[in-house]
Amino acid sequence: MANYNYSHFQHLYFIFTGIPGLQQKYYQMAFPLGAIYVIALFGNGIIISTIKSESSLHIPMYYFLCMLALADMGLAFCTLPSVLGIFWFNYKSIAFGAFVVQMYFIHTFSAIESGVLVAMAFDWVVAVWSPLRYSTILTSGVINGVVILTRAVCVVFPVPFLIKRLAFYRSNILSHSFCLHHDVMCLACASTRVNSLYGLTAVIFTKGSDSLSILISYVFILRTVMAIASEEGRLKTLNTCVSHISAVLIFYVPLIGVSVIHRSGKHLSPLTHAFMANAYLLVAPVLNPIVYTVKTKEIQRKIIQTFVQTKVTAEG
Repeated sequence: MANYNYSHFQHLYFIFTGIPGLQQKYYQMAFPLGAIYVIALFGNGIIISTIKSESSLHIPMYYFLCMLALADMGLAFCTLPSVLGIFWFNYKSIAFGAFVVQMYFIHTFSAIESGVLVAMAFDWVVAVWSPLRYSTILTSGVINGVVILTRAVCVVFPVPFLIKRLAFYRSNILSHSFCLHHDVMCLACASTRVNSLYGLTAVIFTKGSDSLSILISYVFILRTVMAIASEEGRLKTLNTCVSHISAVLIFYVPLIGVSVIHRSGKHLSPLTHAFMANAYLLVAPVLNPIVYTVKTKEIQRKIIQTFVQTKVTAEG
C-alpha cells in the first residue's frame, strides 16, 4: 500500500468554539466581555501613564509594575479580536497565518508576565532584606526588562515553525476562543512528540523555574520578616508584599488549572476547559490593575485627577 505524505496538507482556516453549550447566550455575554476588556486596557493604561508621568515612581519597583501592565495589555490585545469577533459578530474562523501569529504573541506575553513576576519578587527580597542597598543593587529596571523580553521571545520563537511542519487535514475546530499551542496539537494528523517535548521544556524553563524562584524569594522574605522584633513592623512589611502575592496567585492559579485540566481532565465537560482557558488569559489583565490601584496611592491620585479633568473639560 502506498505510503502517502500528508505533510503538505494544511487547513486554510481554523474554527473557534467559543463557549460550548452557551451559543444562544453569546449576545447577552457580548457586553460584559466588552466591559472586561475596557477595564483591562483602561486600568493598565492608567498604571503605565501614572508611572511615566510621576517622576517619584521612576524606580525599579514601579518599572517592573509598568512592565507587568504592558504584558497584561499585550495579552488583552492578543485575545480581543477573536473573543469579541465570536461574541459580538459570531465570526468564528481564523486564517492559518493569523492563528500562528496570535498563538505566538499569547505565549510570548504570558512568558513575559511570568518573568516580570520573578523580577518583582527579587525586587521585594532586596527591599526587605537590604533596604539601604536597594538603589545600588537594582540600578536599572530597563536592563531587566530587556532580559525578560529577550528570554520570552527566544523561548517561544521555535513554536510557530514546529506548528507549520505538522499536517492538518481532518478536524479544524479549536477548543477555545483563541489560539493555544496545546490546542492545535490535538488536531494534528502527524506525530506531535517534538512539539510536546519542546512545549514541556519551554514551560519548565520559564514558568516552572519562575514559580520556584518566586517561592524561594518569599522564603527569604519570610525569614527576614520573622527576624523583625515588633509585630507592627512585621505586619507593615508583609502588607507591602500583598499586591505582588495577589498578582502571583492571579497568574499562576489559572495557569496551573489549565495545565492540570489539559493533561488529566479529559473526562471533564468542554465548558470547564473553556472556562479555565478564558480565566487564564482574562483574569490577570483585569484584576492586576485593580489590585495595584487599591494598594498604590499615586495611582489612585492619578485616576481621581483624570476624572476631575474630564469633568471640568465637559462642563467647560
